[in-house]
Amino acid sequence: MNAHPDLTGRTALVTGASRGIGYFIARHMAAAGAHVIAVARTVGGLEELDDEIKAENARTGKGEATLVPLDLTDMPGIDRLGGAIHERWGKLDILVANAGVLGVIGPLAHIEAKVFEKVMAVNVTGVWRLIRSVDPLLHKSDAGRAIILSSGAAHNARAYWGPYAASKAAVEALARSWADETKNTPLRVNSVNPGATRTAMRAQAMPGENPETLPHPSEIAGNIVPLASPALTETGLIFDARSKSFLSYQMPR
Repeated sequence: MNAHPDLTGRTALVTGASRGIGYFIARHMAAAGAHVIAVARTVGGLEELDDEIKAENARTGKGEATLVPLDLTDMPGIDRLGGAIHERWGKLDILVANAGVLGVIGPLAHIEAKVFEKVMAVNVTGVWRLIRSVDPLLHKSDAGRAIILSSGAAHNARAYWGPYAASKAAVEALARSWADETKNTPLRVNSVNPGATRTAMRAQAMPGENPETLPHPSEIAGNIVPLASPALTETGLIFDARSKSFLSYQMPR
């Protein structure tokens, strides 16, 4: 795949854009010419992102950002976001559903209800609400692209990772259903397994791990951005960001 698709004139909504993989996806997409609608809870992180995009624009003339401080447990806020995008741009070309929370690593029977519910609210319900809000806008694009961030945890289902693993398995199922519903339209929908990456979430999950042994989120983000290309044909698959390859789903056997 082309490492740097031309996204000039395209509008991209990126959640979890204030840090980690989402931050660098937003930066890479802006550098490729997109107008990035950057969503995150952290205003400071969004402002830093905006500074970087403005600096890049001053150098190259490419890329702009609109900052949206929003908690993805604010379901009416997600609905309003779709309305605001419709009013300003009339369409959306790219959705990157990247925001997510880890919750707690521990035995299922010991997880507090509020922790489990927060993981599901952000990682599953928030993504569904986002899909519902922007699906009509993506269909107004000539080449709508949806990129849903998942995790190898969805398939490994390792001990103590239950809530996070369940949330990512659920969001992949949503993406696959959505891809099947829209397979005869220009919209392409794929999930992404970024693999272990040097992020704050990974450090929270694996505090004893040396982060220098992991790829930087800028590298992983750079591998993911080509999924936004108008030339992309694949849909309903999972993209392995480490190997830069699409993987197909199989029934258990």
